Amino acid sequence: MGSKRREIPVFDHPLIETHCHLDYLKDRPLEDTLAEARRVNIERIVTIAVSPANLGRVRELSESAPFIYGTQGIHPHEAESYTDEAEAEIRAHVGGAKMVAVGEIGLDYFYDNADRSVQREVFRRQLQIACDTQRPVVIHSREADDDTIAILREFEDTLTRRGVIHSFTSGPGLARYAIDQGWCLGFNGIATFNKAEKVRDIIRMTPIEQILLETDSPFLTPAPYRGRENAPFYIPFVAEKVAEVKELAIEQVLSHTYQNSLRTFFPQV
Repeated sequence: MGSKRREIPVFDHPLIETHCHLDYLKDRPLEDTLAEARRVNIERIVTIAVSPANLGRVRELSESAPFIYGTQGIHPHEAESYTDEAEAEIRAHVGGAKMVAVGEIGLDYFYDNADRSVQREVFRRQLQIACDTQRPVVIHSREADDDTIAILREFEDTLTRRGVIHSFTSGPGLARYAIDQGWCLGFNGIATFNKAEKVRDIIRMTPIEQILLETDSPFLTPAPYRGRENAPFYIPFVAEKVAEVKELAIEQVLSHTYQNSLRTFFPQV
């Protein structure tokens, strides 16, 4: 793997993990993961819904600890399982006190696990939920830049709160559109990968006021722990990489990304 592993840095400033999948973690008991997250000063964790099957589990997790929050939405991989019943469940619960966004929704033309026309319809339907409930959105977009922009343009005037395009690996065109429209871009362990210079280029062009930190755990473990299951407590490595790429002091990155996370998901604070 090439990277010498070292201790996870612990910063004085709190962090917010804006995107993970707690119900997917398998390598250690959840209580141990959460304890380690707290040890490295993670103040809040947002665990993300992806399918009709885990909407309820995300809600349960959000109620299991005061610092855990969740979302409600259907991932593009699961677009063909989107039903009126699933939509009704999302609408019924996305306004809850521990639910902070509609997501993870969007388009994935890389894996094409669902028909693209179905993905687009389901994306639109869930953006409408966000409009109707005045919730921010967590967007997944892979190899679908043009259609993502086209659909978001349809909602520019009615989507009162933006949100984040998470795990950003798209091109500069989508990045510029999102930045200009007031979206945040989410970055994770990919930023630490040797061959991810295009992602680091996007970090360079993104104002620090529009960057969110995430892990997308259990996926995309950052260096120097690649090969292990990812977890929220590795997010300090993402913060360090953003600081390095942006040529900013780590304290600036921590302060800005924390405030960005509050503004995006916790505006009442």
